[in-house]
Order: sequence, then C-alpha cells, then structure tokens
Amino acid sequence: MRVYLVIMDETDEALRALRFASRRAMKTGGSVHILALVQRENFNAFGAIQATIEQEARDRAEMVASSAAGSIFAESGKMPVISVRTGGAQEVIKQYLDEHPEVAALVLGAAAEGGPGPLVTHFSAAAGHLPCPLFVVPGGLTDEDIDRLS
Repeated sequence: MRVYLVIMDETDEALRALRFASRRAMKTGGSVHILALVQRENFNAFGAIQATIEQEARDRAEMVASSAAGSIFAESGKMPVISVRTGGAQEVIKQYLDEHPEVAALVLGAAAEGGPGPLVTHFSAAAGHLPCPLFVVPGGLTDEDIDRLS
C-alpha cells in the first residue's frame, strides 16, 4: 500500500499538499500520514511558563492535524495516521522517514508567491538521498487542477 506523508501546518501550501496526497491515496488504494511539527523555543523561561508555552504549541499542532484528518476521513472514509513531533523540521522529517519505510512519497506544497519555502528548498536539494520520491505541489494550482493531476 502506498503511503503519502504530508507535513501539516496552517499554510495554504500544506492544504494543497494534503489535497493532492489524499486524492492520490484514494485513487491508488493508499493512505496518508500527517506529520505536524512543533518547533522548540529558542529561549528559556521559568520552568512552568516554558512548559505551558510548549504545551500550547503542541495542542495547536494537534488541532491543525486533527482538523486536516477529519477532512480526509469525510471524503475518503479512511482516517490518516497523525503524528505530532517536536524538533527541527528537517531532522524530524528525516527521522520519520527512517522509522516508516512504508512511506512511498513525501508530499510538500510550494508557496504561490516568493520562494518555495524552506522545506521544499531543503528536500528538493536532498531529493537524491531521500528514501522515497518527493512530490512538490505548486501553490498556484486550483483545487480543480490538483484533482485533475492527482
């Protein structure tokens, strides 16, 4: 079974990538894994305050991922796998791919304007060393375009 890994956040790019991945999964009998990232804070506050800040960030990431999962379930009847992890995005994604050899493709969305974004830039440069293909969904595509291409 093909597994499509999508990095989920609150951007339009992530939603485009999720749409593409979920459509591909439906058409190929595959599934979707959603990975939500929580960045580590670069400052140290008092213990209780720091813990509260980190928990709020994790709760927000879980909410975004769960909302996205609900959309996929409503359309396909299949619930995606959801993971929320803390750390640097590139390292966490590489670790996830190492732990999940069943992932058939990493699906990222590029921004519609400006540069493609840090994850697309990093992983496209390292595409030859990834354990799976990298799909980059252009940010300028409409929902209809994505549906047609997937």
